[in-house]
Amino acid sequence: MKVTCTGRKVGLKDSFVERVEKKLAKLDKFFSDNAEANVTVTVEKDWQTVEITVKDKGFTCRAEKSADRMEDAFEAAQDLLTRRIVKNRKKLENRVYQPAVEEFAVEAHEEEAEEEYNIIREKHFSCKPSTVEEAILEMNMLGHTFFLFRDADTDEVHAVYRRKDGCYGVLIPEE
Repeated sequence: MKVTCTGRKVGLKDSFVERVEKKLAKLDKFFSDNAEANVTVTVEKDWQTVEITVKDKGFTCRAEKSADRMEDAFEAAQDLLTRRIVKNRKKLENRVYQPAVEEFAVEAHEEEAEEEYNIIREKHFSCKPSTVEEAILEMNMLGHTFFLFRDADTDEVHAVYRRKDGCYGVLIPEE
């Protein structure tokens, strides 16, 4: 797995980068050799956030944690990422290496019940053409955290969402 470490508002020490590479090497058994892991460390005053994103075969797995120290935030994010892989091992069997997932589950001694996706509502709505700004306005007027709309310029379906930091994001599907 190729690991890339990035520091926002902070310089990363070589010892931290080596630790990240060593810890993420344990996840190699879950992914192909072409997998890419991006680790981003962001420092805001006394708070440090570590985001780990692993991409492989069109599959993306992400975990983000914050702590006083970047090492602690990385450990928490790496644990969360590993737990997500193990918890969803049945659903991921076509995307990750099944024997490795089962082996890790035994090592971790975590036998969690298989989570079913219980869809309780289906909603149909018109998807009128609008700009990103109009979609954000409509989302805010509805009090939602995301909104699906058809882009007025490209006629493609996009989604806008409110991030935890109060900013907004746009999801644009690739073809």
